Amino acid sequence: CLVAAGLFFVKDPQPILHPVLDRPMSCDLLTAIGAGMVPVVFSYGGWQTTNFIAAEIKDARKNLGLALIIGVAGVIILYLLVNLVCVRTVGAEALAQTTVPASAVMRIVAGARGAKLIALGIAVSGVGYLSQCVLTAPRVYFAMAKDGLFFRSVAYVSQRTQVPVVAIVLQSVWTAVVAFTGRYEQILNYVIAMDFFFFGLTAMTLFIFRRRERDSGAATRGATGFRVPGHPVTTIAFIAACWLVVANTIYKYPKDTSIGILILFLGLPVYAYWHRRQRTAT
Repeated sequence: CLVAAGLFFVKDPQPILHPVLDRPMSCDLLTAIGAGMVPVVFSYGGWQTTNFIAAEIKDARKNLGLALIIGVAGVIILYLLVNLVCVRTVGAEALAQTTVPASAVMRIVAGARGAKLIALGIAVSGVGYLSQCVLTAPRVYFAMAKDGLFFRSVAYVSQRTQVPVVAIVLQSVWTAVVAFTGRYEQILNYVIAMDFFFFGLTAMTLFIFRRRERDSGAATRGATGFRVPGHPVTTIAFIAACWLVVANTIYKYPKDTSIGILILFLGLPVYAYWHRRQRTAT
Protein backbone atom coordinates (compact mmCIF):
# COMPACT_ATOMS: atom_id res chain seq x y z
CA CYS A 1 0.00 0.00 0.00
CA LEU A 2 2.75 2.45 0.99
CA VAL A 3 4.94 1.58 -2.00
CA ALA A 4 2.05 1.77 -4.47
CA ALA A 5 0.91 5.10 -3.06
CA GLY A 6 4.40 6.59 -3.26
CA LEU A 7 5.07 5.34 -6.78
CA PHE A 8 1.75 6.03 -8.50
CA PHE A 9 -0.18 8.68 -6.57
CA VAL A 10 2.38 11.38 -5.74
CA LYS A 11 1.54 14.52 -7.69
CA ASP A 12 4.76 16.42 -7.03
CA PRO A 13 7.63 13.91 -6.67
CA GLN A 14 10.90 15.06 -5.13
CA PRO A 15 14.34 14.40 -6.69
CA ILE A 16 15.60 10.89 -5.97
CA LEU A 17 19.29 11.34 -6.72
CA HIS A 18 21.36 13.30 -4.21
CA PRO A 19 25.07 13.65 -3.46
CA VAL A 20 26.35 10.71 -1.48
CA LEU A 21 28.03 13.03 1.04
CA ASP A 22 26.99 16.55 1.99
CA ARG A 23 30.11 17.18 4.08
CA PRO A 24 33.81 16.22 4.05
CA MET A 25 34.72 12.67 5.05
CA SER A 26 35.79 12.37 8.70
CA CYS A 27 35.92 9.87 11.54
CA ASP A 28 32.86 11.47 13.13
CA LEU A 29 30.94 11.11 9.88
CA LEU A 30 31.84 7.42 9.62
CA THR A 31 30.72 6.72 13.18
CA ALA A 32 27.50 8.68 12.53
CA ILE A 33 26.83 6.53 9.47
CA GLY A 34 27.52 3.45 11.58
CA ALA A 35 25.08 4.64 14.24
CA GLY A 36 22.48 5.21 11.54
CA MET A 37 23.04 1.66 10.34
CA VAL A 38 21.83 0.19 13.65
CA PRO A 39 18.08 0.41 12.84
CA VAL A 40 18.87 -0.44 9.20
CA VAL A 41 20.58 -3.75 10.01
CA PHE A 42 17.80 -4.48 12.49
CA SER A 43 15.24 -4.09 9.71
CA TYR A 44 17.12 -6.71 7.69
CA GLY A 45 17.25 -9.04 10.70
CA GLY A 46 14.92 -11.84 11.64
CA TRP A 47 16.38 -14.40 9.26
CA GLN A 48 18.38 -15.93 12.12
CA THR A 49 15.24 -16.87 14.06
CA THR A 50 14.18 -19.17 11.23
CA ASN A 51 17.04 -21.44 12.27
CA PHE A 52 15.50 -21.83 15.72
CA ILE A 53 12.71 -23.95 14.25
CA ALA A 54 14.93 -25.98 11.89
CA ALA A 55 14.02 -29.20 13.71
CA GLU A 56 10.37 -28.66 12.81
CA ILE A 57 10.92 -27.91 9.12
CA LYS A 58 10.31 -30.67 6.61
CA ASP A 59 13.45 -31.50 4.61
CA ALA A 60 15.33 -28.73 6.45
CA ARG A 61 18.56 -29.29 4.50
CA LYS A 62 16.81 -28.12 1.35
CA ASN A 63 13.92 -25.95 2.52
CA LEU A 64 15.63 -23.97 5.28
CA GLY A 65 18.26 -22.49 2.98
CA LEU A 66 15.65 -21.76 0.32
CA ALA A 67 13.40 -20.05 2.87
CA LEU A 68 16.28 -17.89 4.08
CA ILE A 69 17.22 -16.80 0.55
CA ILE A 70 13.63 -15.98 -0.44
CA GLY A 71 12.90 -14.21 2.85
CA VAL A 72 16.04 -12.06 2.88
CA ALA A 73 15.65 -11.20 -0.83
CA GLY A 74 12.04 -10.17 -0.22
CA VAL A 75 13.02 -7.95 2.71
CA ILE A 76 15.79 -6.29 0.67
CA ILE A 77 13.45 -5.49 -2.22
CA LEU A 78 10.69 -4.21 0.06
CA TYR A 79 13.06 -2.14 2.19
CA LEU A 80 14.68 -0.47 -0.83
CA LEU A 81 11.28 0.29 -2.37
CA VAL A 82 10.04 1.85 0.88
CA ASN A 83 13.16 4.03 1.07
CA LEU A 84 12.75 5.03 -2.58
CA VAL A 85 9.15 6.01 -1.97
CA CYS A 86 10.02 8.02 1.14
CA VAL A 87 12.72 10.03 -0.66
CA ARG A 88 10.55 10.50 -3.75
CA THR A 89 7.51 11.67 -1.77
CA VAL A 90 8.87 13.59 1.23
CA GLY A 91 12.29 14.67 -0.03
CA ALA A 92 15.68 14.02 1.54
CA GLU A 93 15.79 17.12 3.77
CA ALA A 94 12.26 16.75 5.16
CA LEU A 95 12.80 13.01 5.57
CA ALA A 96 15.81 13.67 7.80
CA GLN A 97 13.59 15.75 10.12
CA THR A 98 10.72 13.30 10.60
CA THR A 99 10.50 10.33 12.94
CA VAL A 100 7.47 8.86 11.15
CA PRO A 101 8.44 8.65 7.46
CA ALA A 102 5.68 6.22 6.47
CA SER A 103 3.00 8.45 7.97
CA ALA A 104 4.59 11.48 6.28
CA VAL A 105 4.32 9.74 2.90
CA MET A 106 0.69 8.76 3.37
CA ARG A 107 -0.21 12.20 4.73
CA ILE A 108 1.05 13.76 1.49
CA VAL A 109 -0.73 11.19 -0.68
CA ALA A 110 -4.02 10.72 1.20
CA GLY A 111 -4.17 13.30 3.98
CA ALA A 112 -4.72 12.64 7.68
CA ARG A 113 -6.83 9.55 6.98
CA GLY A 114 -3.97 7.98 5.02
CA ALA A 115 -1.53 8.71 7.86
CA LYS A 116 -3.84 7.01 10.36
CA LEU A 117 -4.29 4.05 8.04
CA ILE A 118 -0.55 3.43 7.66
CA ALA A 119 -0.05 3.91 11.42
CA LEU A 120 -2.59 1.15 11.99
CA GLY A 121 -0.79 -1.03 9.45
CA ILE A 122 2.53 -0.47 11.23
CA ALA A 123 0.92 -1.44 14.55
CA VAL A 124 -0.40 -4.67 13.01
CA SER A 125 3.05 -5.34 11.53
CA GLY A 126 4.59 -4.83 14.98
CA VAL A 127 2.22 -7.39 16.47
CA GLY A 128 3.20 -9.79 13.67
CA TYR A 129 6.87 -9.33 14.52
CA LEU A 130 6.21 -9.98 18.20
CA SER A 131 4.21 -13.06 17.25
CA GLN A 132 7.13 -14.62 15.38
CA CYS A 133 9.46 -13.78 18.28
CA VAL A 134 7.16 -15.56 20.71
CA LEU A 135 6.98 -18.58 18.40
CA THR A 136 10.68 -18.89 17.54
CA ALA A 137 12.82 -17.70 20.47
CA PRO A 138 11.26 -20.17 22.97
CA ARG A 139 12.70 -22.99 20.84
CA VAL A 140 16.12 -22.02 22.23
CA TYR A 141 14.94 -22.43 25.84
CA PHE A 142 13.17 -25.65 24.86
CA ALA A 143 16.32 -27.10 23.25
CA MET A 144 18.44 -26.10 26.26
CA ALA A 145 16.02 -27.77 28.66
CA LYS A 146 15.80 -30.88 26.50
CA ASP A 147 19.62 -31.14 26.54
CA GLY A 148 19.69 -30.81 30.33
CA LEU A 149 21.06 -27.25 30.28
CA PHE A 150 17.97 -25.61 31.77
CA PHE A 151 14.98 -26.50 33.93
CA ARG A 152 13.38 -29.69 32.61
CA SER A 153 9.92 -28.16 32.94
CA VAL A 154 10.80 -25.67 30.17
CA ALA A 155 10.94 -28.62 27.75
CA TYR A 156 7.31 -29.45 28.45
CA VAL A 157 5.24 -29.81 25.26
CA SER A 158 1.45 -29.56 25.31
CA GLN A 159 -0.14 -32.83 24.25
CA ARG A 160 -2.99 -30.99 22.56
CA THR A 161 -1.12 -28.29 20.64
CA GLN A 162 2.39 -29.82 20.48
CA VAL A 163 4.04 -26.50 21.40
CA PRO A 164 6.50 -25.75 24.25
CA VAL A 165 4.03 -23.90 26.45
CA VAL A 166 6.35 -23.19 29.40
CA ALA A 167 9.11 -21.89 27.11
CA ILE A 168 6.66 -19.55 25.35
CA VAL A 169 5.37 -18.18 28.67
CA LEU A 170 8.96 -17.67 29.85
CA GLN A 171 9.85 -15.80 26.67
CA SER A 172 6.75 -13.61 26.96
CA VAL A 173 7.49 -12.70 30.59
CA TRP A 174 11.12 -11.87 29.79
CA THR A 175 10.05 -9.76 26.81
CA ALA A 176 7.69 -7.77 29.05
CA VAL A 177 10.48 -7.23 31.60
CA VAL A 178 12.86 -5.92 28.93
CA ALA A 179 10.17 -3.70 27.40
CA PHE A 180 9.29 -2.07 30.72
CA THR A 181 12.89 -1.51 31.82
CA GLY A 182 14.35 0.20 28.77
CA ARG A 183 13.69 2.59 25.91
CA TYR A 184 13.32 1.35 22.35
CA GLU A 185 16.63 2.87 21.20
CA GLN A 186 18.44 1.50 24.24
CA ILE A 187 17.11 -2.03 23.74
CA LEU A 188 17.88 -1.88 20.02
CA ASN A 189 21.49 -0.86 20.64
CA TYR A 190 22.40 -3.68 22.98
CA VAL A 191 20.42 -6.27 21.04
CA ILE A 192 22.14 -5.34 17.76
CA ALA A 193 25.60 -5.40 19.36
CA MET A 194 25.10 -8.91 20.75
CA ASP A 195 23.30 -10.21 17.65
CA PHE A 196 26.03 -9.16 15.25
CA PHE A 197 28.83 -10.28 17.55
CA PHE A 198 27.44 -13.81 17.42
CA PHE A 199 26.62 -13.57 13.71
CA GLY A 200 30.34 -13.04 13.16
CA LEU A 201 31.27 -15.93 15.46
CA THR A 202 28.79 -18.18 13.69
CA ALA A 203 30.31 -17.34 10.31
CA MET A 204 33.77 -18.13 11.69
CA THR A 205 32.67 -21.70 12.39
CA LEU A 206 32.47 -22.22 8.63
CA PHE A 207 36.28 -22.24 8.50
CA ILE A 208 36.36 -24.92 11.20
CA PHE A 209 33.77 -27.08 9.46
CA ARG A 210 35.60 -26.76 6.15
CA ARG A 211 38.89 -27.75 7.78
CA ARG A 212 37.30 -30.80 9.40
CA GLU A 213 35.88 -31.82 6.03
CA ARG A 214 39.29 -31.41 4.45
CA ASP A 215 40.97 -33.44 7.20
CA SER A 216 38.41 -36.22 6.89
CA GLY A 217 38.71 -36.34 3.11
CA ALA A 218 35.02 -35.59 2.58
CA ALA A 219 35.74 -32.49 0.49
CA THR A 220 37.92 -34.40 -1.95
CA ARG A 221 35.10 -36.89 -2.44
CA GLY A 222 32.70 -34.08 -3.33
CA ALA A 223 30.68 -34.62 -0.13
CA THR A 224 30.99 -31.11 1.29
CA GLY A 225 27.94 -30.01 3.26
CA PHE A 226 29.04 -26.41 3.79
CA ARG A 227 28.84 -24.73 0.42
CA VAL A 228 29.05 -20.93 0.42
CA PRO A 229 29.35 -18.94 -2.84
CA GLY A 230 32.53 -16.86 -2.87
CA HIS A 231 34.01 -18.40 0.28
CA PRO A 232 36.34 -17.36 1.90
CA VAL A 233 36.04 -13.80 0.55
CA THR A 234 32.29 -13.49 1.18
CA THR A 235 32.61 -15.09 4.60
CA ILE A 236 35.40 -12.74 5.68
CA ALA A 237 33.46 -9.73 4.35
CA PHE A 238 30.39 -10.79 6.32
CA ILE A 239 32.40 -11.23 9.53
CA ALA A 240 34.10 -7.85 9.05
CA ALA A 241 30.76 -6.10 8.44
CA CYS A 242 29.20 -7.69 11.52
CA TRP A 243 32.04 -6.76 13.83
CA LEU A 244 32.33 -3.23 12.45
CA VAL A 245 28.68 -2.75 13.40
CA VAL A 246 29.44 -4.12 16.89
CA ALA A 247 32.54 -1.93 17.35
CA ASN A 248 30.77 1.22 16.20
CA THR A 249 27.73 0.53 18.39
CA ILE A 250 29.96 0.07 21.43
CA TYR A 251 31.81 3.29 20.55
CA LYS A 252 28.67 5.39 20.02
CA TYR A 253 26.47 3.86 22.73
CA PRO A 254 28.80 2.45 25.43
CA LYS A 255 26.18 2.62 28.19
CA ASP A 256 23.50 0.81 26.19
CA THR A 257 25.78 -1.89 24.81
CA SER A 258 27.26 -2.51 28.26
CA ILE A 259 23.83 -3.78 29.31
CA GLY A 260 23.93 -6.46 26.61
CA ILE A 261 27.51 -7.38 27.49
CA LEU A 262 26.57 -7.63 31.19
CA ILE A 263 23.64 -9.95 30.38
CA LEU A 264 25.99 -12.07 28.24
CA PHE A 265 28.56 -12.48 31.00
CA LEU A 266 25.89 -13.17 33.61
CA GLY A 267 24.86 -16.12 31.46
CA LEU A 268 28.33 -17.72 31.60
CA PRO A 269 28.20 -18.94 35.24
CA VAL A 270 24.60 -20.04 34.70
CA TYR A 271 25.62 -22.12 31.70
CA ALA A 272 28.63 -23.52 33.61
CA TYR A 273 26.33 -24.59 36.44
CA TRP A 274 23.85 -26.36 34.19
CA HIS A 275 26.62 -27.93 32.10
CA ARG A 276 28.31 -29.34 35.19
CA ARG A 277 24.96 -30.56 36.49
CA GLN A 278 24.17 -32.24 33.16
CA ARG A 279 27.56 -34.00 33.10
CA THR A 280 27.07 -35.19 36.70
CA ALA A 281 23.63 -36.58 35.84
CA THR A 282 24.98 -38.56 32.90
